[in-house]
Amino acid sequence: MQIDQVAIAVLGAAAAWLSQARAESFRRWACIFGMLGQPFWFYASWKAEQWGIFAVSVLYALAWMKGLWIHWIRPTRGDIAAEKIGTIQFVPEVKK
Repeated sequence: MQIDQVAIAVLGAAAAWLSQARAESFRRWACIFGMLGQPFWFYASWKAEQWGIFAVSVLYALAWMKGLWIHWIRPTRGDIAAEKIGTIQFVPEVKK
């Protein structure tokens, strides 16, 4: 078995497994493992001249990129709100 086939199996299974996790902290890693597997998909489909699989690999890469954007790159609503809204702090006066 070639290294690309092993990588496709391991990384693909990890991505699928993590995408079904209950905890958001685990689910967000699915796109990382999915993207790590994409070069192996591209290589294997190019080498075998399986152009349909190569085209589907491009679509999967786009889907995993969306996951990267949503879970890793894009600021959260809390971050955006914190930048736009300042806070005022009133310090209590000390009586003398």
